[in-house]
Order: sequence, then C-alpha cells, then structure tokens
Amino acid sequence: MSDDTIRLTTAQAIIRWLTNQFIEIDGQEYRLCGGGFGIFGHGNVTCLGEALHGVQDELPLYRGQNEQSMGFAAAGYAKQWLRQRFMFCTASAGPGTTNLLTSAALAHANRLPMLMLCGDTFLTRLPDPVLQQLEHYGNPALGVNDAFKAVSRYWDRITHPAQVIQSLPAAIATMLDPADCGPAFLGLPQDVQGWTFDYPQVFFKKKVHRVRRQAPDEAELAAAAELLKTAERPMIIAGGGVQYSRAVAELASFAEAHQIPVVETIAGRANMLDTHSLNIGPIGVTGSDSANAVAEAADVIVAVGTRLQDFTTGSWTAFAKDARFISINAARHDAGKHMSLPVVGDAKRSLDALASSMTGYKTPESWTQFAQGERRTWDAYVAENVAHGNRPNSYAQVIGLVNALCDPRDRVVAAAGGLPAEVTANWRTLDIGTVDVEFGFSCMGYEISGAWGARIAQAETEPDQDTIVFIGDGSYMMMNSDIYSSVLSRKKLIILVLDNGGFAVINKLQNNTGNESFNNLIADCPTVPEPFGVDFEAHAAAMGAIAETVANPAELGEAFTRAKASDKTHVIYMKVDAYDGWTTQGHAWWEVGTPHITESDKVRDAHVEWESSRSKQRRGV
Repeated sequence: MSDDTIRLTTAQAIIRWLTNQFIEIDGQEYRLCGGGFGIFGHGNVTCLGEALHGVQDELPLYRGQNEQSMGFAAAGYAKQWLRQRFMFCTASAGPGTTNLLTSAALAHANRLPMLMLCGDTFLTRLPDPVLQQLEHYGNPALGVNDAFKAVSRYWDRITHPAQVIQSLPAAIATMLDPADCGPAFLGLPQDVQGWTFDYPQVFFKKKVHRVRRQAPDEAELAAAAELLKTAERPMIIAGGGVQYSRAVAELASFAEAHQIPVVETIAGRANMLDTHSLNIGPIGVTGSDSANAVAEAADVIVAVGTRLQDFTTGSWTAFAKDARFISINAARHDAGKHMSLPVVGDAKRSLDALASSMTGYKTPESWTQFAQGERRTWDAYVAENVAHGNRPNSYAQVIGLVNALCDPRDRVVAAAGGLPAEVTANWRTLDIGTVDVEFGFSCMGYEISGAWGARIAQAETEPDQDTIVFIGDGSYMMMNSDIYSSVLSRKKLIILVLDNGGFAVINKLQNNTGNESFNNLIADCPTVPEPFGVDFEAHAAAMGAIAETVANPAELGEAFTRAKASDKTHVIYMKVDAYDGWTTQGHAWWEVGTPHITESDKVRDAHVEWESSRSKQRRGV
C-alpha cells in the first residue's frame, strides 16, 4: 500500500464509494444515494454490515420487515425524487435475496433506479454446500442470484475486490440513464466481501453526477413537425416520462401555444392540474370517457414519455386505425412503437425544439372545443360518482372526500386491485407530481411500503406534507408490515383500508367474462367453511398506529381530519360494497384471454361479446 492507495475490504470500498457520489438538482447538491433498506443475515451482516455501521449519518439504513417491501419502498423513494436519487437494498444470501425479485421486477417495469447489494455463495466453494445454497449439479456457478438477470438493467457478481472499480460506476451510469434506467444488482459472495485490495485513493474522490438530457435528432424533429402541422384533430398523451424529464411546464406551454388537448396515462397522472383547460382526463382502460372519445377521433397523436402500455392504448383499440403517432421518448425502444415517427430525446428539450418548428400552427377551434365539452361531461359524472348519501359505500366516495380535505402537495399512493382504476378516474389533481398509482407491474402490496419510501423522500424536502395510502383489504393482507416500519422510523402515513371482502375487482372481471364468483371474495371460497372478517383496526393498532373504524364516508371524513392533525401513522378502516359503487364509465376495451370453448352459455356469450371489439385493434408492432 502506498500514499496513493488505501487497503479496504470489498464491502468497505463499495460503501465508501457510495458515500462520495452526489447529484446536482436545480443547482443544489444532494448525496446520490439517500441511504438504504436492510435486513441482515449471514450473507451480509459480517462484512457489509460492518462497513455500513460507520456511515450511519451519511447513508441511513432503515431496518426492513420484508425484503420485497424494502424494494417497494426503494421504488417509492425513487419516484418521489423523479429518478434522480435512489436507495439501496441489502439482503442476505438465499431467501432474503430472492424476496427482492418481485420488487426488482416492479422497478424494471417502471424504469426506476434501485441498487441491490445481495449476499451470494462462497466464491472458493470450499465450504459448499452452504446454508440456503441451491446446487445445480452440472453448473456449480449457477445460483439463485442469476434469477435477477431477468429483472435488472445491470447485473454483476463481484468475484474480486478490484472489480468494483469498474462495476460500481457502470451500475450508477445505468441507474441515471434516462433511456436505460432501472435496477442494478450486485451479487456479493460472502468471502469476497471481506477480501482486501489496495484501491487507488482517487477512486473515492467526490463525484457530482448530472442526469443526461439527450437532444433530439434534427431530421426526426423535422419529420414530426411536418406530420403534426397536417393534423386537424391532434392529441397529446402525457406519460410518466414527462415528470421524470421535469418537462411539465414545457408540456403545458406546448399544448397552450397550439391548443392541443392533453390526456394522461396512469403513470402520467398529475402532469397537469385538474383545472387546466386542455387537460381532457386520463386515457385508456381505467380512463375517462372524455379522453377516450378524443383518442378515438384523433388523427395525429403525440405520445410524450410513455411506453404505451395496454391500459393506455386499450390493447390498441382506443385509436382510429389510420391515426398517426409521433413518440417523444428518451428510450429508442419506446419511441418506435406502433410505427410511430420517433423523436428519440429528452422530453423537455424535444418539446422545446418541436415548438420552435411549429410556429403558426394552431389546432382548429372546433376540435379543442369538442375535447373541452367532453371533459365537462366527464367532470359532471365524476362529481356525481364521488358524492355520498343514501348509497352503498364505495371507493369513489372515499377518493372524493380525501381529495376535498387533503392539502394540494399531499401525495397519494395506490397500487393494483380496483383502487388504481378508481383513483385514476376520480382523483382531481391539486398539484403537479402528487399522484403515484403503481400500475407498471401492478403489484399488490406496494401501497404501504411504496408510501413509506415516498414519505422518507418527502420528509427530506416537504416535511409538513402527508403521504396518503388507498389500499384494499386484499393488498393489506398481502403486505402490511411497513405500518410498523413507518411508526418505528417516525415517517407518518395516513392509510385508508377499504374492505370489500376479498379480491373484488378480479371477482368483477370473473363475472364480466361470464364466470361465477369463485375463490376471490372470501365468501365465495369453497375451502372456507365459516368466513369471517379481519379486525383491521386491532391489527394496525398492534403495530403502533393510531387506528379507527368508521361506518360511512361522513365518518371517514372526520377521521381523516383527525389523521391530518396527528403526527403519527393513522389507519382508517371502512367497509365498501363489493358489487355496487364501481366507476362504470370511462373504460376502453382490454384484451384478456377468454375460453374459446365452454359448456357454459354465459361464458360463451361473454367471449363473443368481448371479442366483438377486436376488429378495432391496430396491428402495429
């Protein structure tokens, strides 16, 4: 070792390097990694744990209850920071690490940065087979960590301490790349974690990162402008990439300059305020009649920062077959979908550049007025839908109440089940970037964990605002332990548990396709002799939360006001109807597999009806 080097273990080098990575955001420097979520086991406690112990102030380590929920929390944190900062997750070798697979898939589908530092089997193989090792007789190098190759944007197994000099910068570059952003996985064999190497001191010098803004190609811009200028009925689809590019102002300016109606994807909710005159509503399967009516009639569609998922496109039936697409996206893969004219580049820079080529163009007034008229009709429906009185309790009523009582900068979180559709359709955006509906990988159980991660991030910049969770009883039962995490870490959440007696939205799909209710609602499970309800209030209170049960939306509003005034995690429980009260309008067709032959007349008739919309499906790629 010389003055130019420092001897460290592999684990120490990883952590020291992470503490010296920073990012510049709006002229202010932040540590790039906000800390981590960890559960220790024999695969990470002795070496990585030793390295983390000394940097508790620089990289706070939040103790998880479940590795999968740790990954969800990391995803929620990354969303709140618009992918500019990330958290790491560390898990032991074996089941601790494999528990992260689902959350890695969520981060991959949503293009979110998350660093996984996971234990691995011994490189030397001297003690093999070790506890929790899976042996593959013909391939001893193959292990459970190889499963992460399918759900990681960057994957590496550290087989020598010097390797981190190359691997760590490559992992960070991937996580900060607007086009290739996603989770990075580093497998850390238990022996290699403790091996030493004389690292160059310069490797640990402070580095300030900046997220790349790729300029669009001039020829692609020219082609897009030429097509858009021919449009008589143009429309903009605003996706989650608009927020990640921090291009909401440019989106609004572009739409206003040319009077082009804007619709939002699920990930793009809260790109525009509800009151903006050109915000025509959410599009697609869980969208609005207004957005879907405009989509069906549009002749040129500008898709900005969206991967055009089936819930956005109605499985590609939401648009006229001869409609032309222009796709602005940092990722080439997304920009070329369905024979779009691609504009590969940063949304902020691309919208500015496209605007400069569109001087003099304005949408025909009749088209803009048509879109705005459709939105007014939709607003009237939503107002009636969220109203409560002598009607069965519903998701929409709760959403409307919370919407009226929350602060504009409060963040709302929902995921999977029926609530994403209900929030997407009925929530009125009060401020930009305040809605997280996790529907990229549609993970039940994300709600509370993702909100905990979002609250950790939110507390760093907006400590006086609340994070509000909408969750059904099914998702709650699947993953709820981060109620305890939020209480332990004093990161307050307001959690609304809405109980419809099981997996009611899938029961609805089951019924809508002609099938009888079976194994979704607790009451319809043949293996349940005596159905009974969980005492959700007692359960949440046992984890340290303030918990209360309410009978109706009026009582829920009063409880929500108490929760807002509290400084502690608050859980509010209410029963909702499993059959009545669903949002019945605003839906586009969605392709699901239905039986082509069956002995049931109901199922056969439903299959014929379902397939009747397939003729509208575009045959793009």
